[in-house]
Amino acid sequence: MRTILFLCLCVILTSSCKKAFSETNDADELASTSMQSPKVIADSVNQKVPQVDNIPLIEDQKNYTVTPIVENLTNPWGMDWLPNGDMIYTEKEGKLFRFNGNTSTEIKNVPEVYVRGQGGLMDVMVHPDFNANNKIFISYASSTGNDDGGNTAIASAVLDGDELTNLKVLYKAEPNTKKGQHFGSRFAWGNDDKLYFSIGERGERDVNPQDITRDGGKIYRINDDGSIPDDNPFVGITDAKTAAYTYGNRNPQGLLKHPTTGEIVANEHGPRGGDEINIIKAGVNYGWPVISYGINYSGSKFTEITQKEGMAQPIYYWVPSIAPSGFAVVTDESYGDWAGSYLVGSLKFQYLEMLYMDGDQVTKREKLVDGLGRLRNVKIGPDSKIYIGVEGKGIYRIDK
Repeated sequence: MRTILFLCLCVILTSSCKKAFSETNDADELASTSMQSPKVIADSVNQKVPQVDNIPLIEDQKNYTVTPIVENLTNPWGMDWLPNGDMIYTEKEGKLFRFNGNTSTEIKNVPEVYVRGQGGLMDVMVHPDFNANNKIFISYASSTGNDDGGNTAIASAVLDGDELTNLKVLYKAEPNTKKGQHFGSRFAWGNDDKLYFSIGERGERDVNPQDITRDGGKIYRINDDGSIPDDNPFVGITDAKTAAYTYGNRNPQGLLKHPTTGEIVANEHGPRGGDEINIIKAGVNYGWPVISYGINYSGSKFTEITQKEGMAQPIYYWVPSIAPSGFAVVTDESYGDWAGSYLVGSLKFQYLEMLYMDGDQVTKREKLVDGLGRLRNVKIGPDSKIYIGVEGKGIYRIDK
């Protein structure tokens, strides 16, 4: 009888230890036990710690005008422009619209969207060669697959008037999950004529981001037909997600090609603090969750370190978190000293943050449209003007 009781006690203690381990992994334990690291070493991993202290935050100067473009929207997640100047934009609930300057028309044949938490119909991007192929890209949460729930899907389609035809799913993350967070979903088009997109770690912090055999917590790079470029960094690695271009990302909701350098740059959500801006390089590990400048939402720590060899440092980070979404670079010289600055929407503080740059160094920050609402997106239009998407309101243009 004593032997049986002793064995039962051992089983209970073992189970408890496993549970405690899964909830309180520190960085070294995560790095050594739960993550598969690739055998690819990036040529250049930025390990310069960014200087973020004592950077002045300028209050809203209101030295600009804000013009409503499309009003009475719920959650304008993505927007882009057709060559003729028409804007196309998404509503997260699963609708796509075309705006001709006066009227919005709903575009038909949008695929079925899995709407849960942060997931829905998200980004939209017009193919650079639209005049030849009439192709657009959309990102959305999809329930397609064997498991319950959903995950991020990337699709192309032909825009024929006001309807989509020839829909082709280019990438579908797996497995599905009923968790409602961290779908990622932003697009950028590289100078290499490749499609870059983000997929967040889907709430699986200790499982997905550091494992290149799993989707989530990564930025991806594919050809416009969905095929994998031969020079992607994880091609040839057994069981790797070969569409992945980086790993160790949390939830990038801002992605762009820098108009001057041509670099792909991302911003991503941290937890409580630790939002980041990263220059995206092939095969680089951006550290989540082994290193971070953030803490758990409860105030507890999940890692004790902010630096680790082989893991990239951001060029900037926020503490406290601003909850960044959308990303743009001011290009029009008519904006004066704003030109060359980064623009990042803040969901949490409900303003557009402008970061003045000296190379890769932020020199000062400034609030724009402070209090207008949760800034979901910011884009530079074909007229080189700044356009913003505001939850619960609509799309606006900012003129200096």
